[in-house]
Amino acid sequence: MQRLIDLFRGRLSDERGATAVVFALILIPVLGFAALAVDIGSLYAERARLQVAADAAAIAVAQDCSRGNCGDMLATARAMVVANDGDASAAQPVLSSAPLSVTVAGRTPVKHWFAPVIGHDATAVSASATVGWGAPSRGTAVLPLTFSWCEFAQQTGGGLPSGSTARTIYFTKTSNTTGCTGPSHNIVPGGFAYLDTDPGKCAASTGLGGQWMSSTGNSVPSACSTADLSKWVGQIVLLPIFDQSGDTGSNAWYRVYGYAAFKVTGYSLGGQFTTSPKPCTGNDRCLSGYFTRFVELSDAWNYSPDAPTLGASILRLIR
Repeated sequence: MQRLIDLFRGRLSDERGATAVVFALILIPVLGFAALAVDIGSLYAERARLQVAADAAAIAVAQDCSRGNCGDMLATARAMVVANDGDASAAQPVLSSAPLSVTVAGRTPVKHWFAPVIGHDATAVSASATVGWGAPSRGTAVLPLTFSWCEFAQQTGGGLPSGSTARTIYFTKTSNTTGCTGPSHNIVPGGFAYLDTDPGKCAASTGLGGQWMSSTGNSVPSACSTADLSKWVGQIVLLPIFDQSGDTGSNAWYRVYGYAAFKVTGYSLGGQFTTSPKPCTGNDRCLSGYFTRFVELSDAWNYSPDAPTLGASILRLIR
């Protein structure tokens, strides 16, 4: 009996030794799989952070360039990359002129947790982003208004806007701007400055060229409420600027030449649609504020290299 017990113990001892050998053999591939699961996951997470940083850097540089002064592009890119991913660095941004765009590349080393066991201590992660820009060519104006190129030129001298002195732009019926209206003041009989609104919205979608219909009369379009208009006071909006018009009444139209950025400081549109103090008197219809330089980031606008540059720019992340 004792001999059987000793024999059994001997075999257990041999199997424990074999188990240790097998465990040692599979340990390296197990660690390899751990490296794949953990370290590769870490790489993907870091690349996502770096992509956000590159996007932000490219947008920041493009904003500066679209305003007419790129400044120190590398310093701007580095600041934005570090702000979004502290261990990353940025390369010199690359400008392109056709079409206008800038590309920013970021790079950062990622140290591994398990991969050093199989000889990989770190991996360099990179990401890049390209942002294009240009003057607006089509979009939805949040104020369904249009003003003549003449009114724009009177404030800007026909060039890009500068300064922040508020002025009053009168609707064509009561405009006294020299050379901007005919004897009857209405550029299109029955039309004052309003455009037909989009269905159910206090907004007007237009594009360069074409004939965009006038909303007749001097009353605010029925789709607009006081809240729709008052929320834009103190904000910058894009206004369609027309250079041609035609026909009369409900058939009247305006041809959009381009889009200008306008800082709204007040308005007097009749009845309850008036800010205090009123920027114009009596029955006059007007908008007060000033044309300015502005970068629009929303998806409500498209840009084109052929669109007239009136101070507004549209940015797009095109990667």
